[in-house]
Parts: sequence; structure tokens; C-alpha cells
Amino acid sequence: MRSSNEQRIRDRAVELGFDAVGIAAADRAVDDDFARYEAFVDAGLHGSMDWLAAHRDVRRRVDTADVLAGARSIVCVATRYVTDVEPSGGIVPHLARYARGQDYHNRTRKQLRKLAVMMRGLADGAVARPIADTAPVLERAWAARAGLGFVGKNGLLIVPGQGSFVLLGAVVTTLELAADTPITERCGSCTRCLDACPTQAFARPFVLDARRCVSYLTIEQRGPIDAALAEGVGDNLFGCDACQTVCPFNSSRRASTRDPRPFEPLARWREVDLRELLRLDDEGFRALTKGSPVHRATRDGLVRIACVVAANTGRTELSPELEALAAHDPSEVVRRQAASALAILRAR
Repeated sequence: MRSSNEQRIRDRAVELGFDAVGIAAADRAVDDDFARYEAFVDAGLHGSMDWLAAHRDVRRRVDTADVLAGARSIVCVATRYVTDVEPSGGIVPHLARYARGQDYHNRTRKQLRKLAVMMRGLADGAVARPIADTAPVLERAWAARAGLGFVGKNGLLIVPGQGSFVLLGAVVTTLELAADTPITERCGSCTRCLDACPTQAFARPFVLDARRCVSYLTIEQRGPIDAALAEGVGDNLFGCDACQTVCPFNSSRRASTRDPRPFEPLARWREVDLRELLRLDDEGFRALTKGSPVHRATRDGLVRIACVVAANTGRTELSPELEALAAHDPSEVVRRQAASALAILRAR
């Protein structure tokens, strides 16, 4: 039977708006997942995301000085961010679902800080450190260890009853809490996620070559997109949900315990179109992406992808904007991508 501390933590987490909670023992290493991570980095599958290769020596454990010395437990949480209504208008459908609303990091960190404050009050001298993309921690691996969900063949955590459209966070603590039992992987023979990938980015089940992934190409990569991959980007401007939308675990959605408003699409996304993106300058980009995850793309990155989408969708009426970019844009990357898009449109 669970102690009152575990139940209090769960109750507080739900009260704060988290949809799922799990607990793992922190005084162990996530060896299997760490080996998978090391193989991923050693093969160079992380591309230009150098931070994934950094601090490799501290990613196995959380009970160290790099995360929290003396940690005994890690409380893992998930927040579901999809709604049952698919939005339309403007560029909304062309953004990954997590990126359509306000940047989730600030909200998640505030929730985790409040959970950590509550946990510190459960015992004299208790220490609790909230983590949400703020430390070299394998959050997905710990969430699986905590029984929050299991890792699917597309490498995403799948939470029973919630699916994979979830945001993860954790609180590492010196409290000794009863750990939950990990969930056995339940994908079976299903390969829908792998088959749906428009750029065939999966080397094999559970192994993603990020360099081919549409999310990487549209967000992380800063140079021009290779012609062999550009067509696979389709009409995606920022991120991709292809491997998630086909997953059977996402077909049945339960109501979330939290307020859905922070994840509702920003009004500005419904009002802006592809032509306006091709005309964006730095000031316009800052105004358009303020408080949004899309800010990570940078102005040059977003305009570059808009060029790719214009070509992929046959938007010949946008040729004047592409010609202007190819001739005069300050960014060489944008000039090259615009010229490539023009060549494709003119060949049709």
C-alpha cells in the first residue's frame, strides 16, 4: 500500500494540471536506455544537435552532483496537449500540435516548481529539484522507468489512456518514495508509425535518424534542405506529427484534467498565410513568434521552410515572393532555398 506521501504527491500533481504521474527509484541508472542513447550519438544520428552529445557522462543517473546529490526518487509527470477539434485557418494545420499555442516550457516549469515546493514540506530537510529541459537528464527513460508509459517504436513515450501527445517533466528528490512498476512495451507487430514517416527517418524500430526527420529539418537544421528530403517535408512548416497521428494509442482520447486554453492555437496563426511568411523580416518574425515555440526556428529557418512548402504545394502564384528572396534576401540559406523552390515550380 502506498504511503501518504506518494498519494499527496499524486493529488497535488493532478491539482496542478498534470494528466499522469509516476515514480521511479533515483538511486539506479537507466542503463538500457542510456546504451540506446549512446549508440544514437555514436552513429551521428543526432545531426547538429550537439547538446545531445554533451554531458554524456552524467546522463545515466540523477543521484549525482550534476543533478541532485543524494536523490532517492524521481517523480515523472505528463501533460496531454491535444484537443479533439482539429483547428483550421491560416498556418495552424501546418504546425506540430505542441507548437500551436503558447510556449509550454514556462507553464510546465511553474507547475513543477509548485510541486517541488509541496514535496519539500513532506519531510525535514527534503530537497526537490524540478526539471523540464533544464538538465542533462534522459526524461523519457525515467518516465518509462516510473511506469508513466512505455516507449513506442517511434521513440516517443506512450501513456496508456493519454497517448503520445504529451509533454514530460520531472522532480528529482531526496525523499524515499515507493516506486511504480514499469509498463511492458505494447506495440506488438504494429509498424504504422514507421510506415507513415514521410522521409523514412526510422533506421529500424526504436531508432530514429534525426537527420532525416521532418521535425529536425524544419526546426533544428539551419542550412538548406537536401532535395532528396525536401519533398518529404510536404506542407509542414514547423515539426511533424505523422508518426503520432497514425498510432492506435492516439485514436481514443480521454478528457484531460487540466485547462486546455494554454494549448489552443494562437489567433495569429489563423491570420497569417504562406505569402506573409515569405515576406517576413526580423521584426515581423519576432512579433509573429513571441511567446511561441516557433521562435526556435529563427526567421531565416522559417522563411527557408516556407520556400520548401511553396514548392511542395505547387504555389506558382508565390513566384514573385520567391524571386525577391532568391535575389535579395540577406541570408544565403534563404536565397538558395528560394532559388531551388523557383526551379521546381518552373519545371511543373
